[in-house]
Amino acid sequence: MSKRILMVLSEYGYWAEELVGPLEVFDARGYRTTFATPTGKRARALPPSLDPEYVDPPLGRTVTTPDMARRGRELDESNRLDNPLSLADLIPERPYYSAINHLRALEEYHRRLDEALEGVLSSFDALVIVGGSGPIVDLANNERLHELILAFVAADKPILGECYGVAPLAFARDLETRTSLLWGKHVTGHPKEYDYKDGTGFLGVEFNMGPPPYPLEYILRDATGPDGGFHGNVGKELSVIVDYPFVTARSTPDSTLAGELLVEVLENGLRRYGW
Repeated sequence: MSKRILMVLSEYGYWAEELVGPLEVFDARGYRTTFATPTGKRARALPPSLDPEYVDPPLGRTVTTPDMARRGRELDESNRLDNPLSLADLIPERPYYSAINHLRALEEYHRRLDEALEGVLSSFDALVIVGGSGPIVDLANNERLHELILAFVAADKPILGECYGVAPLAFARDLETRTSLLWGKHVTGHPKEYDYKDGTGFLGVEFNMGPPPYPLEYILRDATGPDGGFHGNVGKELSVIVDYPFVTARSTPDSTLAGELLVEVLENGLRRYGW
């Protein structure tokens, strides 16, 4: 039976190769892939990710080949990403503690949440959070996505996070303990050396963010704790870490390998790689 993958994309822009890379791996294996966004709006590729002449400032070189730009543009212009699932429709919203009759509202929330998550977990074998700058805006602190992540971990199902798509893994926490799911785990992600000093951009936002609003490396170092670890692998071309149930990828060139390693996790029981 073919595997079923849920891929979550930002509505503020995804990096093309970080979708194309794993998606092509899944397609080649005959996997069935479903897309989701925070509110059901169609995701779009960040323009620099479709430009083979765009020079990444921290790296001082181009990061998108002409062939990848073509493949990314073909996917972005196709109808494949039309009509994604909406996390807002799929997962209920936790009530404020100031809500009237909070206790009853919280009980109803948990009832609806359990029903929703049961449906998702019965439909998918793995969760993928695609990277790019967009996840900074609408995925990193998205409580509905956090509930999905918590549910996949509880069900012992793997999760792949790429680039800034790793951030939700650090922020998804059980509200009883507030401990990061990454505590004691080994991960990679966008290191400080890869952060822009200026020009962090998002689709649909008319201002220059400047540098990223948070240094992901520092967050991941704190989230993994003294018994885990962050691996930036700066100076190495590829950086993908498997510490089950998490597969984490540093940035654009790691996308295909990340997809291949998720396949190894799903089909061959891979539990550790890269550290």
